[in-house]
Amino acid sequence: MSAAVDLRRAGDRFMTKNTWLDSRHSFSFGPHYDPANTHFGLLLVSNDDVVAAGSGFETHPHRDMEIVTWVLEGALVHQDSAGHSGVIYPGLAQRMTAGSGILHSEKNDAWRLTGQPADQTPVHFVQMWVIPDEGALRPGYQQLDVGPELDRGGLVVVASGRPEHAAASAIRINQRDAALLVARVGPGESVQLPTAPFVHLFVARGSVVLEGAGALASGDTARLSGAQGQRVTATVDGPAEVLVWQMHADLA
Repeated sequence: MSAAVDLRRAGDRFMTKNTWLDSRHSFSFGPHYDPANTHFGLLLVSNDDVVAAGSGFETHPHRDMEIVTWVLEGALVHQDSAGHSGVIYPGLAQRMTAGSGILHSEKNDAWRLTGQPADQTPVHFVQMWVIPDEGALRPGYQQLDVGPELDRGGLVVVASGRPEHAAASAIRINQRDAALLVARVGPGESVQLPTAPFVHLFVARGSVVLEGAGALASGDTARLSGAQGQRVTATVDGPAEVLVWQMHADLA
C-alpha cells in the first residue's frame, strides 16, 4: 500500500508580518485558525521565522509542550525563568520543555553578550512544537551542536524520544513517539525518509524531488501518512536542507 502524500506549498502558509518579524505558519497558529489544519501526527507548530536584528520575542509563557528550535542563519539568544540561557546558531539544536510552566524570550541580539559591535544580520529559524508524553513535567532545557554529524552526510537524528535513538548524539524530547531528523543534501544527492505512520518533511532551503510526489521548493512541506522510506533528492541547482519529523502516533 503506497503512502498518502499531502503537499503544502510555501506560499499557502499562514503569515504573520510586522516591522521586526516575518513568520510563516504551517499549521493554525495564534489568530490564524483553520479547523482542517491544526496538526499532523504529533506536530502542532512549525513556524518559519525571520527576526530583524535587535528585535525578538519578549518574555512570554508556555506550558506542556516540547519546543525544538533550529537556526538556519544568524544567531538567536534564549533566556528563561528556570535560569537557562544560550545562543542558538546553525548546527546547534535546542529543546525547551515547557512542562508545568515556563517564561522565556528569544531575541536576535547575541552581540550584547560579547560586547561586540551590533550585527545587523536577521536570524532565520524554524521552531517546532510537539505534545509531550505527560503533562506538568519539570521545565527543562538542552542544546547540542550536531554540526559534525551533519557534515558527514545523511539524515541525522537531532531530537528524539524514540527508544531506537537512545544511543544517538541528539537532544532528548519527552515524547517517545516522535523524532526530528535533519539532512544537508548536496546537489544531486539523496537521503531516505524513515518508515513511520506519519512523516512531516519541510524543505528549509534549496529544492528537492520527493520520490513519487515530485518537486518541492524552499518552504514547501510534504505530509506523508504511511511513509515507506521514500527518497528525497536535492536538485542539481544546489544543496538543500530538510527537516523531517518521524512520528508513530497521532493526536486524534
